[in-house]
Amino acid sequence: MPGKSPETVLSEFQRSGLFLTHVLECPLETSAVVSASCQALLAERVPQVLTRIRRSLKPKRVVLISDSLAPLAARLSSAELGCPVILDNGTPFGLDSCDSSGAALHLRQALGLATASV
Repeated sequence: MPGKSPETVLSEFQRSGLFLTHVLECPLETSAVVSASCQALLAERVPQVLTRIRRSLKPKRVVLISDSLAPLAARLSSAELGCPVILDNGTPFGLDSCDSSGAALHLRQALGLATASV
């Protein structure tokens, strides 16, 4: 979100009743990790994340918000999490993409629809 610090964005996210968790515990340095190795790390971590979602987090719904998760979207959305996985036309909401404002608008719309149907 342009003009806002990461802390401000996270605070707004949490005030909306949302909880943010990462697939990888440590952030990746984009210059140090090539895309293929990043995807391998994410894919390797999926079973632990699915277990954590089911056993600890127990969310009402899961929303993928990073384009980095696109190769894993089908795997994550077909997992038996006990809640729906919300996607943007079958792909994650690209809050980390060049069009983050468009992705944020789609996310707001999807959450509004999901809230109305629950």
